Amino acid sequence: MEFTKGHGTGNDFVILPDPDGALDLTPGLVAALCDRRRGLGADGVLRVVRAAKHPEGAGRAGEAEWFMDYWNADGSFAEMCGNGARVFVRYLLAQELAEPVDGTVPVVTRAGLVRARVEGDGIAVEMRRPRLYDTSTAALGGLTLAGTAVDVGNPHLVCALPAGLDLGALDLTRSPAVDPALFPAGVNVEFTVPGDPVDGVDGHVLMRVHERGSAETLSCGTGACAVAAVALRDAGRDAGTVTVDVPGGRLTVTVTDDACWLAGPALLIATGAVDPAALRR
Repeated sequence: MEFTKGHGTGNDFVILPDPDGALDLTPGLVAALCDRRRGLGADGVLRVVRAAKHPEGAGRAGEAEWFMDYWNADGSFAEMCGNGARVFVRYLLAQELAEPVDGTVPVVTRAGLVRARVEGDGIAVEMRRPRLYDTSTAALGGLTLAGTAVDVGNPHLVCALPAGLDLGALDLTRSPAVDPALFPAGVNVEFTVPGDPVDGVDGHVLMRVHERGSAETLSCGTGACAVAAVALRDAGRDAGTVTVDVPGGRLTVTVTDDACWLAGPALLIATGAVDPAALRR
C-alpha cells in the first residue's frame, strides 16, 4: 500500500492515494498506520478519493473532484481538519491531480466544500466562519476551566487560562473532562494564553490542544480558527486577523464576515510503501 507522509505545523498525516475508493480502509488499519511505534505514526489518515467514488462525497462531486476522507488516529471519523485540508491540497498539487481554478483548489469534506489557495511556501484554506454558541467547562488535573463552545464544522471548547497558570505545564496526557450533554460526540479542547503583540494583525494567542480521537497534537487548524474567533470576540471585533502559535509552529487566521481563512506551512516529507499485513491491528 503506497503512502505519503506530510504535516502542517507538526500536525502529521499518513496520506493514502485511493482515487477509485477501492481500498478496504478500516478503523483498525487506520489505528495501526497511526501507531507511532508499530506503524508509520500520525495524528490521522487522509484518504485521497474522488468525490464521485465516495458515498459521503458523491452528492457534491459536481463542485469538486476530490473528497478528503479524514480519519483520526484512533480510527474514528472527523468532520473537518484544517491542517489536514492544507496538506491534502499540497498532495493534490504535487501529484498533479488538481490545479487552481480562479486561484483556488476546491475539496469536498464531511463539513462541506472548502477552497484552498497557494501562498508562497504555505497554503491557506477557506472554511466556514466559526460559530460561538455556548459556554461550558473543561476539568483537567484538578482544574476546572471556563470555556466557549465553537463550531468550525467540528466541535471545539476554547478555554483561556487564568493569569498565573502556565500553559506549558498543563498535563494533556489525559482527555479533559467535558459535558457529554453539550458534546455527545466529543470535542477538541484548546487552552490559550495571550501572546505579545505582533505587527500587522489584530491579536496573538498561544495555544495547546487535546484533539478527540488523537490526544494532544502539535497543532490543530480548526482549533486555531476557534481560538482566533474567541480572541476577536473578546477584543470586541467581529472580524480580523489573529496569529496563533502552537507547539508545532505558527498559523495565521483571518475571520471575515462569512468565512475563515487558515494559513500556514504544509509539507510533504516522505513517500513509500507499507505492508498492511505487518501492522498490528
